[in-house]
Amino acid sequence: MKALAFLFAVFSVPALAQDIQIVSPWSRATPGGAKVGVGFMEIRNRGAQTDRIVGATTPVAGKVEMHVTAMDGGVARMREVPSFDIPAGGAVELKPGGGHLMLIDLARPLKVGERVPLTLRFERAGERTVEMEVYEFGARSPRK
Repeated sequence: MKALAFLFAVFSVPALAQDIQIVSPWSRATPGGAKVGVGFMEIRNRGAQTDRIVGATTPVAGKVEMHVTAMDGGVARMREVPSFDIPAGGAVELKPGGGHLMLIDLARPLKVGERVPLTLRFERAGERTVEMEVYEFGARSPRK
């Protein structure tokens, strides 16, 4: 019985990773001296179970935090959250004015046209590395 459980665990992880689809990862250019950047994308879960992003890293920043923006008394405020849930058969869109990734302590400015590696860590699907395309400062959506 233990052998069967082990085989299930070993062979189920790749299937979980295939359930997660990351669409149009992107960021914005930053001015010289800026210490923060952003990351946006759509994350689709084609699986039968909810998954969640529990962390992220990129070589261009000291750390990556997950944030949401919400209105509070007519003022938009950001706050850090521990994770983003991606519902089974659903999707989460990280976008300006909503959930997003904050790239904290940038090592250098992000330049239009470059591709920035980003590794997302999922609770069930493991790690997935993508490249965020950098668009102009102030961009509101990715070019599709």
